Amino acid sequence: MRTQNGISHVAFLIGPTGKITTWNAACRRMLGYPKEQVLLRPLAAILGEAAREPYQQRLRQLGGDAQRLDVELIHADGSVAPYQLILVPQFRKSGQFSYYSVIVGPAGGEAAAEMSEPERIGRTPLREMVDFLTGTFYVINQQGHMVMWNHRVEQATQMAPQELAAIHALQLFNQEQRALVADKIAEVFLHDGEVVVEADLRSRDGRTTPYLFSGSRMSSGGQFYLCGMGLDISEMRRQGEQLRLRERALHASSNGIVITRCAGKDNMVEYVNLAFERITGYAAAEVLGRDMRFMAVQGVDEAERDKLRAAVNERSEVNVIFRNLRKNGEVFWNNLKVTPVLDEKGRANHFIGVLDDVTASIHRTTHLEHALNHDTLTGLASRNLLWDRLEQALHVAQRNKSLVAAVLVDLDNFKNVNDSFGHDAGDEVLRVVARRLQGSVRESDTVARLGGDEFVLVLDNQPSLRFTLRMIERLRQDMAKPVVLDGREIDIGASMGVSIFPHDAATAVEMIQAADVAMYHAKAAGRNDVHFFSAEMKATTEAKHKLEASLRNAVEKGELFLALQPRVCLRSGRIVGAEALLRWRHPEQGVLLPAAFIPDAEENGLIIPVGEWVFCTVCRVMQDLRARGFDNLVMSMNVSFRELNQTNYARMIGDKLSQSQLPPGLIELEVKESYLLRNPAMVKEVLAELGKLGLKLAIDEFGAGMSSLSHLRALPVSHIKIPKPFIQSINEQRPDGMLAKTMIGIGHNMNIDVIAEGVETSGQMHFLRQNDCDEIQGNFFSEPVCQQAFEQLLSEGAGAPPPGARPDSALAR
Repeated sequence: MRTQNGISHVAFLIGPTGKITTWNAACRRMLGYPKEQVLLRPLAAILGEAAREPYQQRLRQLGGDAQRLDVELIHADGSVAPYQLILVPQFRKSGQFSYYSVIVGPAGGEAAAEMSEPERIGRTPLREMVDFLTGTFYVINQQGHMVMWNHRVEQATQMAPQELAAIHALQLFNQEQRALVADKIAEVFLHDGEVVVEADLRSRDGRTTPYLFSGSRMSSGGQFYLCGMGLDISEMRRQGEQLRLRERALHASSNGIVITRCAGKDNMVEYVNLAFERITGYAAAEVLGRDMRFMAVQGVDEAERDKLRAAVNERSEVNVIFRNLRKNGEVFWNNLKVTPVLDEKGRANHFIGVLDDVTASIHRTTHLEHALNHDTLTGLASRNLLWDRLEQALHVAQRNKSLVAAVLVDLDNFKNVNDSFGHDAGDEVLRVVARRLQGSVRESDTVARLGGDEFVLVLDNQPSLRFTLRMIERLRQDMAKPVVLDGREIDIGASMGVSIFPHDAATAVEMIQAADVAMYHAKAAGRNDVHFFSAEMKATTEAKHKLEASLRNAVEKGELFLALQPRVCLRSGRIVGAEALLRWRHPEQGVLLPAAFIPDAEENGLIIPVGEWVFCTVCRVMQDLRARGFDNLVMSMNVSFRELNQTNYARMIGDKLSQSQLPPGLIELEVKESYLLRNPAMVKEVLAELGKLGLKLAIDEFGAGMSSLSHLRALPVSHIKIPKPFIQSINEQRPDGMLAKTMIGIGHNMNIDVIAEGVETSGQMHFLRQNDCDEIQGNFFSEPVCQQAFEQLLSEGAGAPPPGARPDSALAR
């Protein structure tokens, strides 16, 4: 190294025998010898004669402390000059002496007293100097062990000197970083390069600290070493992360920034950012030194610009939205927030403006207003717009003494379209229906979609009821036409309810409510029909709602119960099971049959909890019967399509069955054949899951639904039930019973047992027995009875007469 006054200090290494092992350019500049002349020569060869003996004595000590020697050195040109040698012994990991580091400086003794402060500092030994470094200092041999270090290394690693001497340097790093550090160390030794690497130094307690390490190769005693330093960069890394975060935030911002002077009338631009250039199209050089008013669109948004001028004059903050011109002449909406910047005396000297191009947002708001008022699928008016239009129509009708008609349209078969053809097909059907409805009315009328498959038409300014009837008839005819989808004609049909202002209602809400009541009466009447509201309808609807409210509480109040109708084997004449039939003991109307409330329950969803109650009750009845010794009976119950269509129906049945601990084969679920046509894939999947549970499955009203026999063959069916009309056709006028006979043949050909329900005469029973029907069920044997009466029948051994018995013997109880 070189001190401030130019006096040189050089260093080299000598081995245990005193031979020079390293020689660099600094040594040559000081003494004049090229390395070829001095390497492996004794240092004593270039010492003055007086210094050789003290030097040899020091050399023979092989270690000890560092020692200074005042000597004369012979230069290459033969001249002799005084110097001070500092011999610093170096030791191996084992503690064995290895070599001396020799530092050559200005002469000591009295000469040193005359040296300047920088000169004296320059003569401080290396071991002393490195401990004053703010970072770590280390020397690593080719085996990866540290042979020298300062106290900063001990502090950072929390290790004692003997521990540091014993471990490999890579052990001071986490496993995932060791390969990187090892590569850098190898690069130093192989290529004599200078390397820099960031790595986390691990301390004894497991904590890691990020360091920036640097190192280069040095030679001593014929061996290479890595000499390096490390700086704790924890704070620098934290600041760097914060800086990168701010930079990312700045780059991610889409807002333009402009800074202007606060100089009175004209506030000249001093700075704009890249976002400003992108938004306006102007480069920074084109706007610097100009007032921002040059971008204004003349003659518009004057109120907002007056607001901005007032805030600038008052040196206050303001937010305005107005239109500006881009460089290319395009108009854009600018959301501008201006804030004054105060100096140390509290006076405004600059303004900062943050501008945002909100053109797309304003256009989007316009579109959103349209979307809020229109259905996204069909483009029809939305519910919000419907109420607004209806209110307006009623107001005009009051003033003009005219009529307003509200028509509520509900598609009859839309669910089947979704189930059979998918939701994409259903959406297309809704779009077709929307176009038909719009084509059936005037431009002044409103067509709205309430949601799902419900539509509302507001026919305003109707001059007469006859005029309204003609419009609705045209509408009904258009809705009766099938929809063609992918070359297939799909019958839709619609039930429509109509209310008239002022005859049926006085407000918009009452108009829609009245039309809704009329629509539900149209559905109940057979669908694909039009009904006008009447007072009688209102009473009927109120009664229906009252019945629904009562049914919601029927389970908790214990008003539901089961009646059991026996099933009799025609071969043995014995009772082999029963069908559980639901009854409702209504507190006001008495006992109601399922036809009085089940259709409404299926429509409003109450069939789900009611069906679950029925299944649990059937399980309890079967447990009672088994406890009384009636082990081999089968109990059947009806299941609605809505129950099958609910999520995890089979899992619910399986859980209830498991809780009852009943053999699953004792319960049979009856599914109407018509359900197979509504959604074959879904029904097949659910019935397959129920079959895996071990439950028996029966197809009710077989032959009435015209389902495919291939679908039936794929299902785990144990029974088919011949519908009552087929059995009733077996009479004295038509004794052949062709339909019943055909159903029996179909069932047996598929190895499925056949049950005839609704058997009411002995002639019907004998006909069915003669044609090999397996079981019968009907009032001929027994009406539906309570559980106690059913147990009595079982105890008495009642049943159908065996073959050859008198017909009236079946009536015995």
